Amino acid sequence: MTVLLISGSPSAPSRSTALLEAVGERLARRGARVERVAVRELPAQPLLLAEWAHPAIAQAIEKVAQARVVVVATPVYKAAYSGVVKVFLDLLSQGALKGKTVLPLATGGSPHHMLALDYALRPVLQALSARHILPGVYATDAQISLTPDGAYRVHDDLSLRLDEAAETLAAEGLKLPATHGFEPVHFSRVRCSV
Repeated sequence: MTVLLISGSPSAPSRSTALLEAVGERLARRGARVERVAVRELPAQPLLLAEWAHPAIAQAIEKVAQARVVVVATPVYKAAYSGVVKVFLDLLSQGALKGKTVLPLATGGSPHHMLALDYALRPVLQALSARHILPGVYATDAQISLTPDGAYRVHDDLSLRLDEAAETLAAEGLKLPATHGFEPVHFSRVRCSV
C-alpha cells in the first residue's frame, strides 16, 4: 500500500507541500507506507535533459512505478501547474500512472485559479493513463498560514476537505475500510421480513 507524494513546488517550505504533507499524514495514520519525491531536490541538469539513466532520476521514476496511489501537489502560476511538475511528468512514460489512483492538490493566491486543477493538470494525468483521478483539492494562500517558527498551518475549513479527500483516497485507491459511517453490506447478508 505505497502512497507516493510528489511535491512540485520550486521552493521549500511551501504551501503546496504543506497541503501534500497533510494528506500524507492522514494516510500514514491509516497504515499506508508513504514515499516522497520532491522534484526541486532532483539534480537540475539530468532532470531538464531527461537523463533517465541518472540514479536520482531513475529512483524517482521507480517510486512512481511502485506506488499504488499518487498525490501530486503544485502551486498555480499563471493559471497552470508549476514548471517543476511539468518537467518531472514529462519524464514519465505514457503508461506511468496506469492502474493508479491519483489525487491532485494545488495552491494559489486567489480562488480564480482553482480550475487549473481540472483544465491544466487533470489532462496531463489522464495522458499518463491514471486509472482514477479523484476530485482535486485547491487551497488559497489565506487557507494556509505561515507560523512564527516558519512552518505552514492548514486552517480548519481546509483540514476538513483534506480529511474527506484522504478518506476517499484510502477507500478507492488503497481499498481500506471506512473510518466513519457504515461498513458496506453484501446483498447476500441482507434479510428482510414481512
